[in-house]
Amino acid sequence: MASPVSVYNSNALDAHIASTPRESLKMELLADVSLLPGEERIIDKDIIYMCHFNGAVKGKVLITNYRLYFKSSDADVTVMLDVPLGAISRVEKMGGASSRGENSYGLDITCKDMRNLKFALKQEGHSRRDIFDLLFRHAFPLSHGLPLFAYVTQEKYAENGWNIYKPVEEFRRQGLPNNKWRITFINKSYDLCDTYPTVLAVPFKSKEEDLRRVAAFRSKGRIPVLSWIHRENQAVIVRCSQPLVGMSGKRNRDDERYLDLIREANDTTKLTIYDARPSVNAVANKATGGGYEGDEYQNAELIFLDIQNIHVMRESLKKLKDIVYPNVEESHWLSSLESTHWLEHVKLVLSGAIQVADKVSSGNSVVVHCSDGWDRTAQLTSLAMLMLDSHYRTLRGFQGLIEKEWISFGHKFASRIGHGDKNHADQDRSPIFVQFIDCVWQMTKQFPTAFEFNEHLLLTILDHLYSCRFGTFLYNCESARDQHEVRSKTVSLWSLVNSKMDIYLNPFYTPESGRVLYPVASMRHLELWVTYYIRWNPRIRQQQSPVEQRYKELLALRDEYLKKLEQLQLSDSSTSSRLANSPTPNTSSNTSPSQQYTHLHTPF
Repeated sequence: MASPVSVYNSNALDAHIASTPRESLKMELLADVSLLPGEERIIDKDIIYMCHFNGAVKGKVLITNYRLYFKSSDADVTVMLDVPLGAISRVEKMGGASSRGENSYGLDITCKDMRNLKFALKQEGHSRRDIFDLLFRHAFPLSHGLPLFAYVTQEKYAENGWNIYKPVEEFRRQGLPNNKWRITFINKSYDLCDTYPTVLAVPFKSKEEDLRRVAAFRSKGRIPVLSWIHRENQAVIVRCSQPLVGMSGKRNRDDERYLDLIREANDTTKLTIYDARPSVNAVANKATGGGYEGDEYQNAELIFLDIQNIHVMRESLKKLKDIVYPNVEESHWLSSLESTHWLEHVKLVLSGAIQVADKVSSGNSVVVHCSDGWDRTAQLTSLAMLMLDSHYRTLRGFQGLIEKEWISFGHKFASRIGHGDKNHADQDRSPIFVQFIDCVWQMTKQFPTAFEFNEHLLLTILDHLYSCRFGTFLYNCESARDQHEVRSKTVSLWSLVNSKMDIYLNPFYTPESGRVLYPVASMRHLELWVTYYIRWNPRIRQQQSPVEQRYKELLALRDEYLKKLEQLQLSDSSTSSRLANSPTPNTSSNTSPSQQYTHLHTPF
């Protein structure tokens, strides 16, 4: 994360430069870099950072096996960059040996987190060859036979974040199993579906052989399974992939019967199937063997939600980056923002989740799918569950929601993010999870007291989506994580988060267990998440509301008073013990100071 530009005391720095040998000054520039356990220095070099906001800035760059760190040596302005190598999407050479013009020879770095970096080097010999080769090698370790940093780091935390989500415990919290739904371990070896978790909840009346026959008719074997059940009305959210109908309009009686078992579980009159895709896309998918549920699915209704595919979302975010980085397109801001269609896509995802939540809240069970059930489906189910269940709006509950609906159910993080992979043009890359977190942020803005966590948590999650420092978002599914021993060989992001929970807590949180949240999904009520998408612009200050700032000050004051009170009680108890050991007449008639302090309450 790049820190905001700040200004040094230039006189003091000038005096320092005058009295310090050149080489030791260079070393001092990088002396304050705090390396992580297991992080190793690879190379450091004099370089010029072509800053979009301050022009050419001289300094020194350090590359480790985890980060690129730059600090300026200029007297008047200090620029510092701290970029995890995992956030780098592309590294290219800028200019050649015969390039003319000042600072035209160097490196051009494209990042996954909405920024680009340019560095210039002196045009002598092959001055950039070593740094280019080493940066390219360590930014894309999997493309060079190297381990991801998550396997190298030796960080230790008090809590094991891998224990935050246990599927059987989560199903029990929801009241499962019961006489309508059972838990099955049919997928314990991933042979039913290699992208599903090992623990699944399915209709009580379904048999294991039924599940295998249904899997044969669903894309990638991703059968309809329960994500969430409403405790009162027993309506459920079920997720899956598209049926393999094809151009010939194939039918599968087992699949039709299975969906009817879902409907019967709480006597829903009509099972609602939400297909996240635009109808034209769903029809087109028939040509590749996919499709959607037709009239043969009796007692069911099909609703298309018109959410675009991964390619459209990727291009939309690219357009957004073009208008916010390096400079905000101010002259035609509203029309420029509208032309990206990003907020329009956010609106459609939220609107779809609202429909799912509303249907379940009114007692009707729903099935949600897109094509393969690991992108738009995860967005819809997790957002609907966030609206319906206040548990997921707590700090730990939200961690469990991400583990459950995104990680365990096989959102293809490796393919969508490209961890350690140099193939930046891969058509599988897409900001689906970023879009989900954006939707969550929109909800926190509309319901500022409903979430136990704050914006800082969302920013931290997105930073480490790319960083490769933790194992949480690595690989495409549980079977791949098992194969690569992620749980035993890497640290969970939740270990970090839960080691310093205070900084991720919302001071205005008010628990309301039965409340269903229905955000307003209209363009008038949605905002661009400036503190994420435009945070690299130093002119966009990270602002905290005055009320929140004052609240935090009061909390700090309270803690200070409580600490003083504790010290007084400790010093008083030691005084009392000394008094008790000395023979003093008539001590019983006196009230000791400790008794006085015992009844002292701090009014906070």
